[in-house]
Amino acid sequence: MNSNLKSKEKELEKMSPFEIKNTLIDLAKKDARKSTRQFLNAGRGNPDWIATVPREAFFLLGQWALTECTRNYKAEPGIAGIPSSKGAMERLNHFLMVNSTLPGALLLHDAIKYCTETLGIEPDSLAYEWAEGIIGDQYPTPVRMLEHSEEIVRAYLAQEMGNRAPGLGRDYDLFATEGGTAAMCYIFDSLQANHLVNKNDRIALMTPIFTPYLEIPELDRYEFDVINISASQMDKDGLHTWQYPDSELDKLRDPSVKLLCLVNPSNPPSYKLDAECMKKIVDIVKNDNPNLMIVTDDVYGTFAKDFKSLMYELPQNTLCVYSFSKYFGATGWRLAVIALAKDNIYDRLLSAEPEIQRKDLSGRYSSLTPQPDSIKFVDRLVADSRAVALNHTAGLSTPQQIQMSLFALMCLTDKDNAYKKAMQDMIEKRLRALWKSAGLTLVEDSDRVGYYSEIDIMVWGKKFFGDEFCRWLKDNHEPLDIVLRLAKETSVVLLNGSGFAGPDWSVRASLANLTRDDYTKIGEAIRQILDSYHEEFLHTKDKK
Repeated sequence: MNSNLKSKEKELEKMSPFEIKNTLIDLAKKDARKSTRQFLNAGRGNPDWIATVPREAFFLLGQWALTECTRNYKAEPGIAGIPSSKGAMERLNHFLMVNSTLPGALLLHDAIKYCTETLGIEPDSLAYEWAEGIIGDQYPTPVRMLEHSEEIVRAYLAQEMGNRAPGLGRDYDLFATEGGTAAMCYIFDSLQANHLVNKNDRIALMTPIFTPYLEIPELDRYEFDVINISASQMDKDGLHTWQYPDSELDKLRDPSVKLLCLVNPSNPPSYKLDAECMKKIVDIVKNDNPNLMIVTDDVYGTFAKDFKSLMYELPQNTLCVYSFSKYFGATGWRLAVIALAKDNIYDRLLSAEPEIQRKDLSGRYSSLTPQPDSIKFVDRLVADSRAVALNHTAGLSTPQQIQMSLFALMCLTDKDNAYKKAMQDMIEKRLRALWKSAGLTLVEDSDRVGYYSEIDIMVWGKKFFGDEFCRWLKDNHEPLDIVLRLAKETSVVLLNGSGFAGPDWSVRASLANLTRDDYTKIGEAIRQILDSYHEEFLHTKDKK
């Protein structure tokens, strides 16, 4: 490779992979136009499916809610009243009986039964929240999350995130946010605003990890001292397990590490924490670093089998971010929650802060209550999300919260786990097609989820062609070269794993947005580029 090209690739490597993606897309589309190849973009994790039933229920519920508005009065042109609560459930049940054959009616019927019988929600109160919420005629109240929406989603998290203690799900406060990205912004802002993590404080990231977790701590307003906990464990055959050796996890024993951020299952390797890693982290927190604050991003947990979140293993220490975007094909809806146990170290750390900091925070939140010291951290998150002064108009829009509830209720009433099994099966078939066509061995692993796949070219280069080839590849090419060549020569877009703090020569493919046949082509393209490097290596040796 000429020095000018290497220099350009080194400059690109400084950028986020999601920004490099635009360059790769341009190259791949250009190649597709001048060849017979198909443009295939596996660079972004936006799913190519949607969950239809909860959307059908949403639109049917909306039709009923409109009849509730016109009950009170209807004026011209196109003006109606607002819903009322008395007798609302009786009217909703009648509406569903009349329209029982329409799409979405069965889910609403089952959802009502679940909410009233299992969760013990008063029927009229539920129907009224649904009517007002889906119409969107009132500010969100409570601002943190609508009362029954919180109860429903709390039960959903308990079911899907691995709650193993009956009743524990009720001991959590939820804050509904505009997707997981907003949740991340709110959490980092409030941790700093409340002096729980300050500039130059030490935080840990379990890597590889979704790039914003790498990029946000480096911003001028944070400037955290970041240490990486690397998933560097390898098996006896020299293959990545994407788990964390004790030597890495032991970094968390240092009490100067104030905050730990992880994505579980991971992005991009897409493996859930195995039982040994989970046990080790729990042991470290309980015995060495009891004040460690943990942010776990569990958006992919619903794709895993027998998933367990740290939110239930270390409830007092853990803030959980869960987004509905991927599982339900709802990235455009911007639906997520932050979950925090009612008994938590965040509140305890706030109460133990020096008087000068507590005085500063009393001033910050004094417009909300005469006793600002008593405001819980989860409620400070809400206030901070609207610069405190606009706390009274905070909150996720009510129609979004109703759709979120219906997504949750579909899973809570799905006794056979039909939707979950369909999602897991589809992802698994795509993953196997990718690896098989690339000629790679996919080791069976119950901790693998497969929403993404991270392929370390150096690992497979060594297995196929030996150490000498790998040394040559490192000496003569930049790691970014492989994704650039994939785009230029095969019309395939993958992201560089190094941008996620993964192995330098790894590539990341999303298994969420293309067909199984497409992933077969992508696997063939990966092998084509790897083989072309080997041919170049052999040609170089022959010349010598």
